[in-house]
Amino acid sequence: MAIDLRSDTVTQPSAAMREAIAKASVGDDVYGEDPTLNELQREVAELLGKEAALFVPSGTMSNQLAIMAQTERGDEVVIGERAHCAWFESGAAAALSGVQFATAGRGGLFDAATLEEAIKPTSYYLPRTSLVSVENTHNASGGRVFPLTDVQAIAETARGRGLKLHLDGARLWNASVASGLSLAELAAPADSVSVCFSKGLGAPVGSALVGSKALIERARRLRKMLGGGMRQAGILAAGALHALRNNRARLVDDHRHARFFAETVAGAPGVTLDLESVQTNIVLFQVQGSADALCRRAADQGVLLSAMGARSVRAVTHLDVSFDEVKNAAGLVADLLRQEPA
Repeated sequence: MAIDLRSDTVTQPSAAMREAIAKASVGDDVYGEDPTLNELQREVAELLGKEAALFVPSGTMSNQLAIMAQTERGDEVVIGERAHCAWFESGAAAALSGVQFATAGRGGLFDAATLEEAIKPTSYYLPRTSLVSVENTHNASGGRVFPLTDVQAIAETARGRGLKLHLDGARLWNASVASGLSLAELAAPADSVSVCFSKGLGAPVGSALVGSKALIERARRLRKMLGGGMRQAGILAAGALHALRNNRARLVDDHRHARFFAETVAGAPGVTLDLESVQTNIVLFQVQGSADALCRRAADQGVLLSAMGARSVRAVTHLDVSFDEVKNAAGLVADLLRQEPA
């Protein structure tokens, strides 16, 4: 069987998770009557220190609901470089909300001073900046943790300019474990937070948008508009609840495995890899040749990786790969690069 390091979304539900799903108490969530889903929403809101939460099928939907609920058509949203909501969500913000993006900083992370530079002056002929979005951890920069002090300063600047702050926390679980800060501490500066149960935690499906009661009520209507209102969704919520309660603490293992993979591959010929960037469960490295070619060669040997650009390769550790498997995968990739640098 292949060692799959393409993403932490490839995990299979455990036997205990399948049992929880099979035994879930359910009701019609369009009427607000699914007890398991209601329990999940209460629990995730409490963990993040917010008033309410809304379960949605995907992280894309939770991010887009946050944008729809906090902007008007023609507005501009300030993001970090290669933010998920701009790069990997099929142009949804333009199609659904009619907004455009302005990029602040380089490498995905930015600070309050950089935000100030990105905010448009007020004029009828300029787009109105209305929302700022930060991503923690930042996928395209290799799973870096967005420093809380920077997020706090960004929030202060945003509020001083009348802007809302959205936190794309698809992997906020990893940021919490890596930083030693609670989920509530990391979420506190933001008006809205998106979290994903299928990234890192191993749930088969589902994300949540978290924020004030007023925001979540607006998002609930928008979710219905997008076809996201579900009936007996407790079957899905049970998997997410099991993941939330049982799989957060073990993320430290994924981080340790990613670090080992990075240190092994970093010494191979033709590899550029900033070890300081390996802070969580994602390893992003550059090769001199073709990333696609390296991924094909690795796949032929039973190791699955992702090409993230012409010369950029990503490996993601997760609960379905053991340390021995990561060790074998890292050794194989390093050997391939020594035989014929990509």
